[in-house]
Amino acid sequence: MPPPALSADRSPAPRVEVIRTGSTAVDDFTAFARAHAAGLHRIAYLLCGDDHRAHDLTQLALERTFRAWPRVGDGNPFAYARQVLSTARIDGWRRTRRETTVSPDDLPGLTEDRPDATSGVDDRERLVRALRLVPVKQRRVVVLRYLLDRSEQDVAAELGISSGTVKSQGARGLARLRQLLTEEDA
Repeated sequence: MPPPALSADRSPAPRVEVIRTGSTAVDDFTAFARAHAAGLHRIAYLLCGDDHRAHDLTQLALERTFRAWPRVGDGNPFAYARQVLSTARIDGWRRTRRETTVSPDDLPGLTEDRPDATSGVDDRERLVRALRLVPVKQRRVVVLRYLLDRSEQDVAAELGISSGTVKSQGARGLARLRQLLTEEDA
């Protein structure tokens, strides 16, 4: 330990010790996970269109965020977790290269008698069904740009593409989404 510094009057300056109190890194991450798990799940569901895959993606994002917590805990851990979601979804898409989706109308046990209070849920489900039919690259841009209200630069950085690609994929994705929703209405 170095000797204490001398003050202007040549007397030793009082030694100051910094003691960190409060929560641990695990406590901080636990609070983050409780606060943001639902939001991450919504993003994952919009990216993949399947509730089970969305749960898996959310768990993967939380796990990787926890492992990187010393680096990202003081910055923006939600942005890091979103990036993990996007990357994991892209990796999953690359592995399978083909997705088969089942329309909720084809699932057994659903009845057509729904109360009027579910119109918002019906609209959301209709949008998600249409999003599933939009090509994957366009869907990612549309979800991040318009549903999550990210800037073009943020989307470009998160997906690792140029802002021009964000603009073109977003325009094409929105056009396809409009077409699908119009066809469904007809």
